[in-house]
Amino acid sequence: MKWRIAANGAALVVAIASVAYVNGDASLAVEPQKFVANDAKSVLASIKVENEYKTGYKRSLFVHWSDLDGNGCDTREEVLKRDSISQPQVDPYRCYVVAGDWYSRYDGKTLSDRSDVDIDHVVALKEAWDSGAWAWSMSQRQAFANDLTDRRTLIAVGDRVNVSKSDKDPSNWMPPLKSYWCTYLGDWISVKARWGLSMDQSEFGRIKNLLASDCSSLTIASWSAAPYLVSAPTTSVTTATSTSTTAVANTTASTTASTTVSTTVSTTVSTTVNTTLPSGVKDIYPGSYCAPVDGLGTYKGMVYICSKTNAEGSPYAGGRARWRKATN
Repeated sequence: MKWRIAANGAALVVAIASVAYVNGDASLAVEPQKFVANDAKSVLASIKVENEYKTGYKRSLFVHWSDLDGNGCDTREEVLKRDSISQPQVDPYRCYVVAGDWYSRYDGKTLSDRSDVDIDHVVALKEAWDSGAWAWSMSQRQAFANDLTDRRTLIAVGDRVNVSKSDKDPSNWMPPLKSYWCTYLGDWISVKARWGLSMDQSEFGRIKNLLASDCSSLTIASWSAAPYLVSAPTTSVTTATSTSTTAVANTTASTTASTTVSTTVSTTVSTTVNTTLPSGVKDIYPGSYCAPVDGLGTYKGMVYICSKTNAEGSPYAGGRARWRKATN
């Protein structure tokens, strides 16, 4: 889309890139249905098996707990609302889930304190990185980290069982609740296949063995294509100004001077992620105890998050939450 505006002898050309929209949102687009229900063994066979890419991962490479659809609720609050087994109480002014009840399907525990609930990426962010996300754009990684278009990507579970899982794959971690194993495997396979992620040999082998025994009749439910983020509009502004001046001086000899000045200024601005903090974020002291979990604060211009674990995922002593630097 282009506009051309002329004013005072200056030409102004503005070009704005096209953007895909979904439900009025300019950042998130989802392609049509891509997969129909099939036998889990067939889906597993379609996944590439290769060694993992073990370098370069940082959690900040996956911008998560974003509000991609612009409805005022970030991804964590959306999942807390979605997965509450009772009617959740939500603060309408900042979309904060004040109360709810959650059934942790990994270990069978029921939780009523949101600070005891983690939102788990079924395929952990590091596992995704090692399995192919290292080659994705930042926008693709943000779409994965905040995927609400298929509920198998994110799940509300107890924080303790989530810490025990960490970034492990099914070859070295399965949910303590064995009756959930087949559902968990189905979710794992679907996320890997939907996002085009690979498996390493031990991961693939363990899943294949379980599909031949405990989960021999497992079927994978259908899914839509993985969502993708479209970069924010890129705006190019070109200003051309032309000035022509002729001066004539009458002395003994007649002199004519002609001067032409042409100036072109080109500026390109491209923004893909809005990192502006919401209003009302409070100043905090790093390392001090805090509430609520996942709340945000600032200290000397740096963003901090109220968390029960450090940046590496290790829980703080006593299960208490502390302020630590945010990683995204």
